[in-house]
Amino acid sequence: EMAQAALGAAGLHFDELNKLRVLDPEAAQQTARLREECGAFLDRIVEFQKIVGSLIELVDQLAKAAETEKMKAIGARNLLKSIAKQREAQEQQLQALIAEKKMQLERYRIEYETLCKIEADQNEFIDQFIFQK
Repeated sequence: EMAQAALGAAGLHFDELNKLRVLDPEAAQQTARLREECGAFLDRIVEFQKIVGSLIELVDQLAKAAETEKMKAIGARNLLKSIAKQREAQEQQLQALIAEKKMQLERYRIEYETLCKIEADQNEFIDQFIFQK
C-alpha cells in the first residue's frame, strides 16, 4: 500500500490488470469514456451532414422543377398571346374583306340598275320601231 502511495506521488499507477500506467485509473476511464462520446458525437455529426446534404439536394431538385414549371407557364402564356394576336389580325383581314365585298356588291347593284334601264330603253325603242312599221 505504501509502495502504491509512493508510486502515486510519482504519478505512476497500477490498472486492473496490474500494468503500470502514467494515468490514474479513474482519469484513464474518463478519457476512454470521453473518447467513446467523441466518437459517437462524430458519428452523429456525419449522419447530420448526410441528412443536410440530402435536404440540400432535395431543395435543389424542387427549385429546378419549379423553374421548369415557370418556363412552361411563360411559354404557354406567350403562346396564348401570339394566338390572340393572330386571331385579331385574322379578324381585321376578314373585316377588310367584308368591306371590299360590300363595295363590290354596291358596284354590281348600280351596274345592274344601269343595265336594267338600258334594257328598258332598248325594249321601248324596239316597241316603237315595230309599231312604226
